[in-house]
Amino acid sequence: MDVGSVVAARELPVVSGDGGADAVVAVPDPTRLVHLQFRRFAGCPVCNLHLRSIVRRHGEITAAGVTEVVVFHSPADELRRHVADLPFAVVADPDKRLYREFGVESARRSLLSPRAWLPILRSVARSLPRIATGRDRAPASTPHGGRLGLPADFLIAPDGRIFAAMHGTHAYDQWPVDRILELARGHAQGHKNSRSHAPSAS
Repeated sequence: MDVGSVVAARELPVVSGDGGADAVVAVPDPTRLVHLQFRRFAGCPVCNLHLRSIVRRHGEITAAGVTEVVVFHSPADELRRHVADLPFAVVADPDKRLYREFGVESARRSLLSPRAWLPILRSVARSLPRIATGRDRAPASTPHGGRLGLPADFLIAPDGRIFAAMHGTHAYDQWPVDRILELARGHAQGHKNSRSHAPSAS
């Protein structure tokens, strides 16, 4: 899927850190933008590095009218051990059905691109002390779905239309928070302009 495609309405089960399985998240959301982001495997250090930036500025993202929904290609039981403190919806897609639907791929370049090496080193340096002190859990030695996943980002309007999209070219190639906020402002401005130019009812 790319810009202009329309996402069929669905409710996705949310992985809960407390073991609950009743929560769902609507995609698209009828009143808010959805930032649907595809990550890699549960406990992935480079994914965690990026998600921490989302956590730190989650208030800004929410205030901009955006709901975060994060997808991993790990089973729910495995993912549950890693997401207890995340303040947004996390979805398990171990069969990669959503990945295929949205055209999110795996490739060797995810780790071989030189642009990924510094973020990978930073993420590992951050993760090792946290794992050693029990603040984080180590990922599986052989992650479900492999280690070569590429990230992807989609901003989905309430009518289901994909307003913006990005398919990453390496493991740390995704929208930073400032880009998410910029896109949300652009969508809001476009919506405002379309309403101001709409013909008035007679």
